[in-house]
Amino acid sequence: MWNSGQHKSIVIDGERRINASIAQSRLSILGVCFVAAYLVMALRLLDLGIVRTYIFPEKENQLVSEQKDIAHEIAARRGDVYDRNGFLIATTIKSPRLYVKPSMVLDSEELTAKLATILPNMNQDKARKLMRTNKDFAWLAYDITPAQQQQVLEVGDPALGFRSHYKRVYPQEALFAHMLGHTSRDGLGLSGIERSFNETLAGGDDVTLSLDLRLQHAVKREVQRAIDEFSAKAGVGIILDAHSGEVLAGVSLPDFDLNHAGKAKPCEEFNRMTLGVYELGSMFKIFSTAALLELKKVGMDQSFDARYPIKIGRHRIDDYHAQKRILNVPEVFMYSSNIGAALMGQMVGGESLKAFYKDLGLMDALDFDIKEIGRPITPKPWRESSTMTVSYGHGLSTSPLQMTAAVASIVNGGLSVRSTLLVEAEDDYPIKSDVRLISEKTSMDMRRLLRLVVTQGTAKKADVSGIAIGGKTGTAEKIINGRYSSDKLISSFVGAFPIDDPRYIIMVMVDEPHGTKESYGYATAGWVAAPVAKHIVQSIVSILGLSTDQYDPNQDISLDILPYIHDKKHKGKQLASSYR
Repeated sequence: MWNSGQHKSIVIDGERRINASIAQSRLSILGVCFVAAYLVMALRLLDLGIVRTYIFPEKENQLVSEQKDIAHEIAARRGDVYDRNGFLIATTIKSPRLYVKPSMVLDSEELTAKLATILPNMNQDKARKLMRTNKDFAWLAYDITPAQQQQVLEVGDPALGFRSHYKRVYPQEALFAHMLGHTSRDGLGLSGIERSFNETLAGGDDVTLSLDLRLQHAVKREVQRAIDEFSAKAGVGIILDAHSGEVLAGVSLPDFDLNHAGKAKPCEEFNRMTLGVYELGSMFKIFSTAALLELKKVGMDQSFDARYPIKIGRHRIDDYHAQKRILNVPEVFMYSSNIGAALMGQMVGGESLKAFYKDLGLMDALDFDIKEIGRPITPKPWRESSTMTVSYGHGLSTSPLQMTAAVASIVNGGLSVRSTLLVEAEDDYPIKSDVRLISEKTSMDMRRLLRLVVTQGTAKKADVSGIAIGGKTGTAEKIINGRYSSDKLISSFVGAFPIDDPRYIIMVMVDEPHGTKESYGYATAGWVAAPVAKHIVQSIVSILGLSTDQYDPNQDISLDILPYIHDKKHKGKQLASSYR
């Protein structure tokens, strides 16, 4: 007989079997899903670890490249660079890049031909090859203009596309080429301030430089004019604040457009202002004379026998402007006597002169705000002959900026100057140094001598009406294949103004000038570099706010030492008529 209890047991057991079967099915399905997921992950790892890396490495490289591009997009915008007056000289803008997806290209020949009419600088062979590869993505062109971008869009090919990137732009093109420097396509500073302040700028912070756009224009114009006039190889022009060491203008020519830095020639990229080192000739007489006055405490009447050349070892020291008589300190300086300067160095002594030059920063690499720095070439070993020759600038090579800063230290009252490209003085860039190199008296005596050279000596063509400028010329033969070449010269001038209380130092160097009809065939500093300095000062006096109507020729500081000049044509002579 049927038992209802049995019926309930059968029903319950049946339901349990059904539920168990359903659960087992679900677990099986879940297990399959897990296995499938693990297989997908394993295949992906295999793809990333083996296939992409070893079998198709270009795909892995392309992925990395795309990831870098994305990272570049979200990176901080590079900071701007300004001149001291707030003029923008370097900035960053967004610029489109054109890419192609080769797998979507139907006809590479046709597409390349269409793009060539829009993008004349595109490498057609390279573009055609890229379109035929198995790559998922490839760059075709950079820095597309808005008009070009619109024309590409009108082609309407789905294989083409654009991505924006940050592009460094230099509104003044070549004007600040060597001081400002440039970046790579990916925004890495490669030279100049862009390189030395890369971390600051890459972090989005702005930098303000000591350079003055207006002064830079004037200096570049006049140096370039001299290069053209004398068919010279190159040139340098500098204006330096005599107290703070701020570089107000710094030009190295030839230069190059920073917006197209990749097209620059090596001779254009080379920074002659800080990286190039040269024998700058008689301008070194500024330092040997200052050393004599400071260390030996001699008077202006100290005499030196310049009647005969000096023979020391293999060296023979002659005078270009031979006077063939005994000269005192002002005469040695005014006539730029090599013999007299050599005897001055001998009187100072080798170790003392070497230490003096070192204190002026002439023996070591320049401590400056860019990394393109040349190391001076000094006599090794330093013999007695070295002491005599470096006294007039023979046998010691230094950069034009080092020379300029050293002269500032001599004429500004005797305080050490550290040159800088930063406009705002920080703790390590004091506006006025407290390190004294020479006494105020020696500094004043040197100003008088420098003024004398302009009014009566080799730098008369640097004389500026209404502005008392003092300075020194330097003409040096270049070393070619280990020997001095008489027809390849470095012609330079360094000066200070207003010379009674110098505020600015000016330096001009012209590399390998050739004489002209107007210069009577001469290519020396008095004919080549001194006039450039004059034209620069004339151009910038109003910019600097200097008055040209306050100069009194009867109060000229050179008058104090004019009586020491014993030559008949100079004795008792007043200042040049151009001052009257």
